[in-house]
Amino acid sequence: MEAFVALENGMVLPGKLFGAPLPAGGEVVFHTGMTGYQEILTDPSYAGQVVVFTASHIGNYGIHPADHESQRIHPAAVIVRDFCRMNFHRRSEMNLDQVLRQARVPALADVDTRALTMALRDEGVCRGWVGTGDPRELVKKAQALPPIHETNWVAKVSTREMYSFAQKPQIDDAFEVAVLDCGVKKSILGRLVEEGCRVRVFPSHASADQLLEGPTEGVFLSNGPGDPACLPELVKTIEDLLHAEVPIFGICLGHQLLARALGADTVKLPFGHHGANHPVQRLSDGKVEITSQNHNYAVPLDSIDPQFATITHKSLNDDSVEGLQAEGRPAYSVQYHPEAAPGPSDSLYLFRRFRNDMANRRSVSLLTSASTQEMKKHAASG
Repeated sequence: MEAFVALENGMVLPGKLFGAPLPAGGEVVFHTGMTGYQEILTDPSYAGQVVVFTASHIGNYGIHPADHESQRIHPAAVIVRDFCRMNFHRRSEMNLDQVLRQARVPALADVDTRALTMALRDEGVCRGWVGTGDPRELVKKAQALPPIHETNWVAKVSTREMYSFAQKPQIDDAFEVAVLDCGVKKSILGRLVEEGCRVRVFPSHASADQLLEGPTEGVFLSNGPGDPACLPELVKTIEDLLHAEVPIFGICLGHQLLARALGADTVKLPFGHHGANHPVQRLSDGKVEITSQNHNYAVPLDSIDPQFATITHKSLNDDSVEGLQAEGRPAYSVQYHPEAAPGPSDSLYLFRRFRNDMANRRSVSLLTSASTQEMKKHAASG
């Protein structure tokens, strides 16, 4: 069935509809990764967006549900150049058309994705509509969509209730981590487990006191969709966590929220960073990491007060801030995705650093406890 993608600026491109035969719209972004379409489609950070894949062929290795990053498809629609209906992977259980139909998400193939990507690159991300009918009416539908910052997308994708992640660490003295779920990916939770953590996942509306209840030794701030400037309640929660001196590690939206809690601002990028090959420099030693990224907002360099935070990483593409360390507190964050799903594994050391921060805090607590017991003994004998 012939259909179109229409942008709010009037640009219209034809294509062939697959997936669910339904109209849909959202903010249009492009992703430059060559693989990982299944992980991208199930990443909650893409909620409310229309994802354009710049890779030539999409769908050739099928879908394996065990590799989903969440329980459902999150983009509003998908646009590709060439949809491959045949699967060439032994683990494939479904094809892309089937999984999109089940999720009631439309997709458009045979689109000139190069022209569409260049338009987004040159003019910035904009709202778009995928559907059939008069292209002029589709443009009007795109223009009528609410801007992405007018919706609390985090509330739409976060868990409703606290739960314990099913996968358990293979050690007895595991670290207890509370995850503030803004749209967390399953691979992040799995990476925390691999570093020896037991993981409890809390809804985005959880308070600092709830996150710190019981055995919590560290708090993880997850990725997620939407505009961080529209989430003041989450920023207040992180401010409270900073006062508690608990180790904190944030990724993507978690990085932006931590930055705002430290007094910095966030701004919308012209067309965002979406891909698995973004070079980032670690400023402590100059080492370059190739990273996976997915974000439309960033922390402006000139908004960071060195009294409260230090820049630890920067993008080699546009010099945007890619990492922060809170001054005098065990809290840090990165804008990119070190869990590498999809993408390179250059930055896995960041999870080990989080584990080490919790180990140091545990050691200090044990020393303090032992010292207190000794003082009590002396007081009783005296």
